[in-house]
Amino acid sequence: MFYTVIKISKPLNIKKAVKYDPHLVKYDGQNNAKFNAMKLDPVSLKLFIRTIEEGTISRTAKKEHIAAAAISKRISDLENELNTALIIRTHRGVEPTCAGKALIGMARKILHDLDEISLQLTDYSNGLRGLIRVGANISAITQFLPDDIKSFCKTYPEVQIHLKEQISPTILKSVEDNSVDLGIFSSTYAKNNIQTLSYKTDRLCLIVPALHPLAKNTHITLEEILEFDIVGLHRGSNINYILEHAASRIRKTPNTKVHVTGFDTLCLMVESGLGVGILPEQIGHRYSKLFSITPIKIMDEWAERQIDICVRSYDSLSKAAQLFIDHLRKNKAVS
Repeated sequence: MFYTVIKISKPLNIKKAVKYDPHLVKYDGQNNAKFNAMKLDPVSLKLFIRTIEEGTISRTAKKEHIAAAAISKRISDLENELNTALIIRTHRGVEPTCAGKALIGMARKILHDLDEISLQLTDYSNGLRGLIRVGANISAITQFLPDDIKSFCKTYPEVQIHLKEQISPTILKSVEDNSVDLGIFSSTYAKNNIQTLSYKTDRLCLIVPALHPLAKNTHITLEEILEFDIVGLHRGSNINYILEHAASRIRKTPNTKVHVTGFDTLCLMVESGLGVGILPEQIGHRYSKLFSITPIKIMDEWAERQIDICVRSYDSLSKAAQLFIDHLRKNKAVS
C-alpha cells in the first residue's frame, strides 16, 4: 500500500482538518498522518474533463470513439475514489458539482504536467538533454577538447559535460568501472574489453631555453635529446612512458631531473634552465609566446601519437554520449 506522508509539528485534530475516514487516514506512531494514495487514472481525468466540456456523455463517447457506458463507469470510479459526487446527471446532459468544478482545474494541471514529463524525457532519449561523464588526458584537454566541447554545447545547450583530467591508464580503468561514460587517452596503452574509436593525432616536440645550444636547431633526434637533463611530467604520464620506452629500445635511460604536474610548470622549469622538456607540438608553440623557450621538431616516429576515444560499448551509451562522440570524430585532424 502506498501512502502520502504529512509531517505534523504539533498534534492535529484530523477530524477538524479533513473529512475523517478511517480507511483514508492512519498514524505511523510518530505523529505523522498517512493518507492512502488515491489511484487517479489520467485517461479517466481526461474523459471527465471532456464530458464537462461537451455537456453530455454521449457526445464525448462519439468524439472519443469509446462506449458511453465505459465513460460513465470511469466517472463513477473517480467519484468513488474521491468519495464525492463530481457530476449531476440531468435530462439535458451533465453538469459539474462544486467538487467537479474544482477537479477540472486540478486535473488539467495534472495532465499538463504529465505531458511535460513525457516531453522532457523525450528530450533525454533524443540526446537533447543529459549528462556526459568524460575522462581525458592533459594533452586532449589542452589541445582539442575546448573547441570541440564549445561547438557541441552550442548545438546541444541542455547537455551537461563533466570533464575530469586523468592519466591514460586511469582513464581506461574509469571506463571499465563505469566511473565515466567515455575516455580520451593515448592509444599506446593496452586496452582490454574496451572499444576504441579514433579521435586525433598529435606530435611531440622538444622545448629548450631560448639561449640553449640546441635553440638554433629546426629538428632533433632522440639520441641528441638524451644528452641533456630532462624536465618530465608526473609519473604515469603518457609522454614519460613514450620517452622511456623509446630510450629503452636504444638501451638508454632519460636523465629526468624534475617531475612536474602540468605543461605550464614544465615550460617554467625549462625556461629557468633546469633541463629540456617534451610536450605536444601545439602546446610548445603556444607556450613559446609566453615563456623564453624554443620548440624543436622531433624527427623520430615515436613522437607521433594517436589520441583515441574509449568506451565500454558505443551502443549501450546514452543518446547524448553517442552524439558527443559523433561530434568529436566529425572533424578528425592532425594537430
